Amino acid sequence: MDDDAQTYLVVLNDEEHPSIWPADRDFPPGCRGDGFSCLEADCLARIDEVWTDMRPLSLRGSMELAAGS
Repeated sequence: MDDDAQTYLVVLNDEEHPSIWPADRDFPPGCRGDGFSCLEADCLARIDEVWTDMRPLSLRGSMELAAGS
């Protein structure tokens, strides 16, 4: 198989950290798709574009609760 033609999905784990995953495989445990599939370089560019807050979801939630107190 030509790796340059492999289609990938952008997946998010429970903490909303993105990764890429081969499109022909089931999602890894604890991950869900974000609806974006393409070649590897395009998926990585997508992650660079949209992943602007690298804090885990749990930390963001805790900080929002603390700010609201």
